[in-house]
Amino acid sequence: MLHRKIYQLCEAKSDVWIYLKDQGRLVERAKILDIEGDVVTIRYETEEEDEICAWEEMVRLESIGSVSKRISAVPRVYVDPSEILVSDDCHPSEQLRPDSDKK
Repeated sequence: MLHRKIYQLCEAKSDVWIYLKDQGRLVERAKILDIEGDVVTIRYETEEEDEICAWEEMVRLESIGSVSKRISAVPRVYVDPSEILVSDDCHPSEQLRPDSDKK
């Protein structure tokens, strides 16, 4: 099942957070590039002092402990609700509307 989900995330080309249980570390904002057998190729960037490094790693499927995907983000500062971008994929009852539309 994990293999199928990772394949779906690979096709979606979305950023994911991957926990590598054998190394005990979290890879943040990675892209899954390819899956070949039980080997997953990921690409991510790290920021070290004055440079940004791009990494491409091949990890075994069994070393992946979990995969997370960000589904939304909300700014910490006040934003007028009418200015918040709403996904078209969101169910209409869950979408935010300006106060003037409320009855």
